[in-house]
Amino acid sequence: MAAVPGDVDTDHQPPMTVPLRHFVVGLGLFLVGLLVALGVALDAAGGYAILSHVHLLLAGWVCLTIMGAMTQFVPVWSGTDLHSRRLASVQLWLVTVGLVGFAGSLLAGRVALVPAFGGAMLLGFWTFVYNIARTLAALPSYDVTERHFGIALGFFVLVSTLGVLLAVDFVRPLLAGSPVSRANVLGAHATVAVFGAVLTTVLGALYQLATMFTQTELHGIDVQLRRVEEVAYPTGVVLLALGRLLGVATLARIGGLLVVGSLLGFAVILARRLHETRVERTPMLSRYAVVVPALVLWGVLTLPAWLADPLSASAVFGAPGTAHLLVLGVIGFVVLGTLYHVVPFIVWVHRYSDLLGYEAVPMIDDLYDDRIATLDFALLTVGTTVLVAADLLGLPGAAAAAGGGLVFVGALCFVANVLQVIRDHSPHSLPGVLFETLQTNSTPGHDDGVGPVEPK
Repeated sequence: MAAVPGDVDTDHQPPMTVPLRHFVVGLGLFLVGLLVALGVALDAAGGYAILSHVHLLLAGWVCLTIMGAMTQFVPVWSGTDLHSRRLASVQLWLVTVGLVGFAGSLLAGRVALVPAFGGAMLLGFWTFVYNIARTLAALPSYDVTERHFGIALGFFVLVSTLGVLLAVDFVRPLLAGSPVSRANVLGAHATVAVFGAVLTTVLGALYQLATMFTQTELHGIDVQLRRVEEVAYPTGVVLLALGRLLGVATLARIGGLLVVGSLLGFAVILARRLHETRVERTPMLSRYAVVVPALVLWGVLTLPAWLADPLSASAVFGAPGTAHLLVLGVIGFVVLGTLYHVVPFIVWVHRYSDLLGYEAVPMIDDLYDDRIATLDFALLTVGTTVLVAADLLGLPGAAAAAGGGLVFVGALCFVANVLQVIRDHSPHSLPGVLFETLQTNSTPGHDDGVGPVEPK
């Protein structure tokens, strides 16, 4: 069973409710996004349902989880204080209100409201970027995780800006007659969102998590692959996005080659960490194990597709038919596995860490139900496999609907298991986590009562 890792500094974490609030809201958007997807599969959703579904999952579940995780673990990993706890709360509600309004407007076909809600999301993401950037700025140097996070912040600014441009163009065709078409801007926006903001963050986090929780270190070929990835991956994302924005296939082709090569190299690193571990298998590591074959399959299929035509609308997220493989099989399982540790970790530290040595306390992995974790893992794995097979093999729509149903039931089990950790062990109730007012004491130079500390 996992204990609190010895190389993180929990004295600098924000109040428990700040990151947990992001995770709980994100889980709610996860379920809503899956419901919309089921509606699409059953031809029961109207309006711009697919666009709504994509934003609920990526801008909602994935990005809110990233925002909560960075808010929690940048201070913990880096040994510094969060710049502003108040801004961390503001960012959540700006993005949430903006996203719910944005998705609802798309479902209802009320596109005139889309720019206003898109603007609210932009303000939320920019607030998050400012808060984390100011937090990282206090550090004298950066490790591999912090460098990835800093680059990801730049991608968050870019993707939200392009998103608002597209939202306004929904109502007033700003891009009509311009040298850059709406389709080109849309391709660049999707590229920066998935491969820039999301996957750059995922890579940075896994460099820390995959070594920490397998109790291994990078060595040999791992170090060389990491050095290549740190330069090649963000460069590739920029070139791929720029090539798609300008409609220059050669530029996008070079970028795509760098992106795929870097991700395949990282799959080797992750596979070696999981192979070398001698620790007991946990829900976190089990889900990371799914990521390796999913990422390799995605890369093998995507490389020839991007070399042939990186500008194709059907190849935005990789080879045609690989969207579920990337979004669920890679990104989704990283998020699911990470939440299976992060939520119990935060609750455990606030509820039980002070009791160590005075009374018997549970370990972190004792806080969730192992049986439900096993069930949701099976459902999500089988459901994702069916969806990917339906995409790649052109199976009937009933197969995709069945796969989506399995994923939805597995997601329900996962969400129930995570929420019961908060219900049974947190010092705060679930409504308290969502709506408790942040209490702080002001000190000079800080808007949230956080005094300066020595970084790292």
